[in-house]
Amino acid sequence: MNTRYKDLIQQTFDFPQEEFRVEKNNLFFHDIDMMVLVKQYGAPLKFTYLPKISENIKRAKYWFNKAIEKHNYKGTYNYSYCTKSSHFKYVLKEALKNNIHIETSSAFDIDIIKSLKQEGKLSNDTFILCNGFKRDQYIANIVNLIDTGHANCIPIIDNYEELNLILDETKSKFKVGIRIASEEEPKFEFYTSRLGIGYKNIVSFYEREIAKNTQVELKMLHFFINTGIKDNAYYWNELLKCLNVYIELKKTCPTLDSLNIGGGFPIKNSLAFDYDYEYIVDEIINQINVACKEAEVSVPNIFTEFGSFTVGEAGGAVYEVLYQKKQNDREKWNMINSSFITTLPDAWAINKRFIMLPLNKWNDKYERVLLGGLTCDSDDYYNSEQHVNGIYLPVYEKEKPLYVGFFNTGAYQETIGGFGGLQHCLIPNPKHILIEKNENGDLTTKLFKEQQKSEELLSILGY
Repeated sequence: MNTRYKDLIQQTFDFPQEEFRVEKNNLFFHDIDMMVLVKQYGAPLKFTYLPKISENIKRAKYWFNKAIEKHNYKGTYNYSYCTKSSHFKYVLKEALKNNIHIETSSAFDIDIIKSLKQEGKLSNDTFILCNGFKRDQYIANIVNLIDTGHANCIPIIDNYEELNLILDETKSKFKVGIRIASEEEPKFEFYTSRLGIGYKNIVSFYEREIAKNTQVELKMLHFFINTGIKDNAYYWNELLKCLNVYIELKKTCPTLDSLNIGGGFPIKNSLAFDYDYEYIVDEIINQINVACKEAEVSVPNIFTEFGSFTVGEAGGAVYEVLYQKKQNDREKWNMINSSFITTLPDAWAINKRFIMLPLNKWNDKYERVLLGGLTCDSDDYYNSEQHVNGIYLPVYEKEKPLYVGFFNTGAYQETIGGFGGLQHCLIPNPKHILIEKNENGDLTTKLFKEQQKSEELLSILGY
């Protein structure tokens, strides 16, 4: 009878996989022996595998350019990264190696853009797509970019007041986009997105506010779906409605030449993950091409703004199982040496799932457990849908420490968790390391941030 953890995984999933394999009882992630990493840096530990960022950007460019060539599509494809997924400099530095554009969400985002421009990482040719609800400081920072010659800074108009707020602050000519207020998925709590302008009002808004204003040029229509790009009737129906608006607007606005398909690609959250990216991209390009040909209007240049897809699969977290508590006849709690609430806040806040695998003891027998965090909060736990509402891990032995890894955690977790700030129950941020490849293709690691110290937290608290 096969009772090893390795047997369980191989019988349940198609394993090994592209990024995961097991050698000598240990887990390897992108050719990295995770136990070697633990021995060098300890646990808890956060890590970012930087080459994955460039890899995913190149994959998306390949899929879109292949579809464009296949369908004889006359527009271009432009990859942009939405910084809200991870603002860290090491992420932007790696992403910008790939000739991409940037989407911003708030005033301080523009300060990051200025810093990158000063270092020569960005030029005026880079598109800066300014999304979000804009008020004083954000408007001022956008205007500063425009006035200092960044012609490809495009504020995406979110409501009827924003255009006038910008016009009040600058005499420069500038380009804009308009965001469509898409209808939310039927099971959502509300009907229409709070962001953007309604489908039926966009053309009249353009004719009333932009068409006769020689200072403003409408270049882009922005379409965002909160659920991301999915192969379902809801997504294709919303895309079709967006195309109808583009076609109607294009007939009255010759300067309109770009369509921003907001809403990102999903990322791998299970060993059973199955998503045909290439098919989805091919179908998007085909539908846009067909709709525009039938309407006899030129096709738009395509922009995407991928955040989680860019950086999500580059990140991970490692914990040591400190102790096992048997609370009753059925429940065994493996207690980790950190907190899920503070280090993986999406797992607690929106029940998001990540890939969870042990780093060692793959040849040991397995048991069903629950994973608990260190805080005194009853919600500080992780349960996995992967194994039908249960988690299976190698059997806990106090004399043989067990380490578990959570993978594809690179998007949002640090900023939502308040990196460098206060943490629930004052559990410190873990140590964070960066993994990259040198000129010879060899993997190298370096420390980005030490584990948070008591003095840092007490200083914030005023002690």
